[in-house]
Amino acid sequence: MTDSTDRRVTANLSLTLDGRYHGPGGPGDFGMFVPYVTTEVARDHLARIWEGATTAVLGRVNAEGFLGYWPSVAEDETADPRDRGYAKWLAGAEKVVFSTTLAEAPWDRARVVNAPAADVVAELRTTGEGDILVNSSPSIIKPLLAADLIDRLYLLILPEITGGGQRLFDDGLPASTWTLTRQETGELGEIAMVYDRVR
Repeated sequence: MTDSTDRRVTANLSLTLDGRYHGPGGPGDFGMFVPYVTTEVARDHLARIWEGATTAVLGRVNAEGFLGYWPSVAEDETADPRDRGYAKWLAGAEKVVFSTTLAEAPWDRARVVNAPAADVVAELRTTGEGDILVNSSPSIIKPLLAADLIDRLYLLILPEITGGGQRLFDDGLPASTWTLTRQETGELGEIAMVYDRVR
């Protein structure tokens, strides 16, 4: 058995009140999220998620979407400093992109893997330093929750019910206990929460 380091596995995601990470129109249906992701509370939350993280774990769809947006933010001197800080961190961090279709990594300091998420993340924990952040990628977060590999959840809860779309917490997950270590409510009713796994 490989020894584990003290690296934490963290994950961030925005969810509606009914637990959805997108709307009924499919993975690109984020209309209900738009008013909330640029609030003061959301931006402060974004600034917290990457503190202490040295590795970003992404699914292919997010990796390609992020590549189309964040590099320009990193160069934009008029961007909100919290957004720019995250963008610069993302550019410089080690990135692991899960994909069954990509032949090469879409970014510098990135590598593509086609293997079970739990196996790859368990291996990442055995080397290096700093948190491993699973970055808004439910296709990776779900199998890590199922394997009980996530140590911290950064959740932004939005005061919307979509009535359709994919849920993060599927039936059949192993039972677990979490401690609320931070909570902040925004003017629009959004709530940024940080939960740590009790082990």
